[in-house]
Amino acid sequence: MIHEAIDSHDSTEYLGDMGEFFAPASTDMVDGLMGRYNAMRRRVEEVAALFDGDRKGVINYFIQGNRKHDNTRYSSLSAENIFIEEGAIAALNAEYWVRALKMTDVLDFMPQTRRSEWWEQINEMKTPDFTEETVRATLTELLMMRGTFLAERVDGIFRALSREHVTNRPEGFYKRMILNYVVTSYETVNHDQAGHINDLRSVIAKFMGRDEPNWQASSRLIDIARRTPGKRFMVDGGALYLKVFKKGTAHLEVHPEIAFRLNQVLAHLHPTAIPSQFRTPPKRKPKDFVLMDRPLQFAVINLLGSMRSVPTRCPSHLRHLETRSPKTENPWAIEFDYGVKDKVALAEAEQVLKAIGGVKVFSDNGAVSWFEFDYHTKPILDEIVASGCIPDHKSHQYYPTPERLAYEVVELAEINDQDTVLEPSAGQGHIADMLPKDRTTCVELAPLHCKVLAAKGFRCHQADFLEWANTARSYTKIVMNPPYSKGRALHHLEAAASCLAPGGRLVAILPGSMLDKDLLPGWEVEWTASYQGEFAGTGVNVTILVADKPAQ
Repeated sequence: MIHEAIDSHDSTEYLGDMGEFFAPASTDMVDGLMGRYNAMRRRVEEVAALFDGDRKGVINYFIQGNRKHDNTRYSSLSAENIFIEEGAIAALNAEYWVRALKMTDVLDFMPQTRRSEWWEQINEMKTPDFTEETVRATLTELLMMRGTFLAERVDGIFRALSREHVTNRPEGFYKRMILNYVVTSYETVNHDQAGHINDLRSVIAKFMGRDEPNWQASSRLIDIARRTPGKRFMVDGGALYLKVFKKGTAHLEVHPEIAFRLNQVLAHLHPTAIPSQFRTPPKRKPKDFVLMDRPLQFAVINLLGSMRSVPTRCPSHLRHLETRSPKTENPWAIEFDYGVKDKVALAEAEQVLKAIGGVKVFSDNGAVSWFEFDYHTKPILDEIVASGCIPDHKSHQYYPTPERLAYEVVELAEINDQDTVLEPSAGQGHIADMLPKDRTTCVELAPLHCKVLAAKGFRCHQADFLEWANTARSYTKIVMNPPYSKGRALHHLEAAASCLAPGGRLVAILPGSMLDKDLLPGWEVEWTASYQGEFAGTGVNVTILVADKPAQ
């Protein structure tokens, strides 16, 4: 079961300090698992002893009399076989090995080949006896095999590549790779091949200093890609691209720098087999790869990928449990799946949903919440799950202003008791929340966002700001975070400038590409430094413009 360890000291240097590769298994957790296992084993042994000897003959009556309830499962069983202790203990051992593996997260970090071996033993109920000594020794060994797992993953990925396609190079990893039989003839995902793609993503995640996808994450990715055969999907912040074709093959493209680093690890395992050109860093940056500095965490992506529709009415058998099935008339409402969730990941997932236009809504008693949209979100969520990024065509319309930036723009505006304030494209009020409510006017296009602003007590106009500005009154202060897509930031800035009274001040969060440009000729302007990584899941860098309009 446990492979002989490979000395992979050299391979780890390409990842830096790998830290805690596995989630540690605490003593209390193992003790608790062993206690439950021993209690269940005693019951199995008691039942086996109870039906030993002559009593087995009585059981035939139960089997014959109840066969009609399950013809396929029990028709071939006999009383002599049904209570054999050895088989029951084997099934019990297999079940508790699954629990132990999941308890420690080793399945998430284990190479696909090892994972397949474990599942084969579990499915055939050939696992070792579940004793405390064996469990602790096995888990300890797995936790200590960080370098070995890295090397095995890289080697397993290389061996899984199709040998039928010349795109795959026998000398080492190339930037393009092809895997066969990723989708079966039944149009289902081949989980073994999906596991190899997951191994590739996990190694790349280590190179990028990210958390890793869980061992089932790439099955969901392939399922998304197979629905549109031949479409090129950006994956994991631009680290690789994926196409899945009708015949079941998957074409992957990795960043040349990543291919080089994969070959470095491969060369450690097979030093004489990898030519020097495959171990040479790329000299030019590829034009078709733009790696994001901060893609979404996989923990966040997993939460978003498992979201489900909220029923528009409560099923009759659950009407006494209103907290479990919130009632809404919005056909595009979605909610998180059940289960315990990491608080940090959940908070970031909620920010993503707000970034694509979601409004968080609570049930009347406040016990449950969900997100309402004014459009069908499934294609957008699929895009986020695949790419690890928030798509520009949604995020730049809705992305909520981070609290730190919102506070800074309000401070820079220097609002006093006599000022009237305008916030164009107010979203859900992340900047407006810091403005004087009785002297602030908000403009927002999305109806759901307008409802949020109105509920907060703001005076809000539901309109396209570019049109609304033509007939607007003047304001002494304007603070704004406009949409960026398709050059709209400049159009919104110019429209806002027309709404500012002479001698007034405008403060705007703008794309970093606009830094130091002469956007408002004749105005007194000041720019802050560029801010990077403020918007998780996007590649946008921003700057803040402070502009004072000349007094007339």
